[in-house]
Amino acid sequence: MAKSYVKFEVSNDVVAKTYEALQLVKQSGTVRKGANEVTKSVERGLATFVVLAGDVEPEEVVVHIPKLCEQKKIAFSYVPSKMELGKAIGMTVPCAAVAVEKQGSGTNAIKDVISKVTGVSQKGERKEEKREEKKDAQPKPQSQKKQEKPKDMPKPEQDAAEKKE
Repeated sequence: MAKSYVKFEVSNDVVAKTYEALQLVKQSGTVRKGANEVTKSVERGLATFVVLAGDVEPEEVVVHIPKLCEQKKIAFSYVPSKMELGKAIGMTVPCAAVAVEKQGSGTNAIKDVISKVTGVSQKGERKEEKREEKKDAQPKPQSQKKQEKPKDMPKPEQDAAEKKE
């Protein structure tokens, strides 16, 4: 049975690629291990990708991380086993969550996993976001721009002369 914090199912192919990508990142990048470290990394905006184990007990330990990732627009995924997640990053103990900060030589592998999890490539997302921003941002009419800046602004020299008198 899936846990309440697991928002979507991940195929076995994507899980295998996630483990491989994490192994590459561990060799040449920066990885934060554990729910507390992952939370800090996400809140500070340092994380580029987050992986959560699907068998964490009690689930309250990691239930907040997916919402944080969504708020900060950080991609995240799930793997079924915390033991395998720990092994993927070179630990001999289970690991509930992992945050990738610097991708190192695993950049392409991480991008591949993110595109499979989200269904859209990162470049595609950026283009869509820019298009949405352009639609939302409407130029201000000329009359409003003039109202924002008063015409009779005192010069600093005049202010200094007035203060002396």
